[in-house]
Amino acid sequence: MKVGVTLRNMGPQSQPEIMLAGARLAEDLALDSVWITDHIAIPPDDAEGSGGRYTDPFTTLAWLGGATSRIGLGVGVLVVPYRPPLPTAKAIATVQELTGGRLLLGLGVGWMDAEFRALGVDRRQRGQLTEEFLEFLASCFSDTVVQSRGQPMLFEPKPAMPPVYLGGQAKHALPRAQRFGHGWLPMVRNPEQLAEALAGFEGPVTAMVGLPLEDAGASREQLRRYTALGVERLVCAVRYDTLASYEAQLRRLADIAKAV
Repeated sequence: MKVGVTLRNMGPQSQPEIMLAGARLAEDLALDSVWITDHIAIPPDDAEGSGGRYTDPFTTLAWLGGATSRIGLGVGVLVVPYRPPLPTAKAIATVQELTGGRLLLGLGVGWMDAEFRALGVDRRQRGQLTEEFLEFLASCFSDTVVQSRGQPMLFEPKPAMPPVYLGGQAKHALPRAQRFGHGWLPMVRNPEQLAEALAGFEGPVTAMVGLPLEDAGASREQLRRYTALGVERLVCAVRYDTLASYEAQLRRLADIAKAV
């Protein structure tokens, strides 16, 4: 079982010194990966906890990649319909190339009405736009000549395609993941909830979960149960206000992960 952790690229915890120290600490503790999230336009009435402050995921992961050497760099999830396909594929390839193949790519369809309106994107088309992007992204990483809006072009750099995990509810995400040959990135409360959703799915799973880190025995037991379900990576979602709080939780998580 690979064990990663969330890193807040939102709110006051997204100050550069906190994010940088947090990512380096996670690497020093031999955790598998750090994961950030994606929002572009937060309305004032939905800014609790973030104050509307989110750093861009591609810029943030590239920056963290330059300050670390081993740890995986995940986004969970990048909202596909918010961005045009070609520049997005270029950003993905660039981060993957410059970080030595450490990108872990969670992709989702999005949900926030206000954000879609601010970006001028029809929310009703988000599923279709996501599937079109998945087809285009695969072409960018596999074909010598790529077609974009009927224009043949060369797509470089062309590193190994990062692993892709589709976020979202099982009834939508799992068929899409199965069809495109990708993994699933669910947010789950407990192993029982995940077991029910996974029936019949054979792809890789990275699960975002909360662990009772103050109870090492209970956390280890949950890790064992997720492992038994075939989860390849668990991303522990942690809440923190200060770097000291983040460090304390990371040290508990690292100790728990070593014992499983």
